[in-house]
Amino acid sequence: MIAFLRHLIFHDFWLKLFALVLAILIRITVTLAIQREVSPALPLTVMNEKRTFINVPVFCFSTAEDVRSVKVKPSEVEVTVQGDAKIVPQLQAKEIRAIVELTGIESARDLRKKLDVSMPVGITLVRVIPEEVEIIVPPKP
Repeated sequence: MIAFLRHLIFHDFWLKLFALVLAILIRITVTLAIQREVSPALPLTVMNEKRTFINVPVFCFSTAEDVRSVKVKPSEVEVTVQGDAKIVPQLQAKEIRAIVELTGIESARDLRKKLDVSMPVGITLVRVIPEEVEIIVPPKP
């Protein structure tokens, strides 16, 4: 019986000791993170920065056959984006596009459509003001 216990404890002793120390360190880290309500991986996250672009023009997207003059109110919007602190300051307004899709619309007054905003990879849309634009489409001749 003693030989069995001795083998159980001392066989791969250093590996067992390393695993015990590692488990204790993980437990302490998790306990401290819970008490402080902070993620232990927070320093590893990327710093985000917000930036607002005003007077971003609204582009109308329609079929190639439909070449009518369409009026959009407002014709410019305010777009707020967020991203990596190294990328956002270099971002230019021409890289952000506010698009309204007009396919399948024959004629309309007081029609409101939601804007789609496209931007470079790594940039996230925070908000667009206004979210919808009014569209006036004259009837086909």
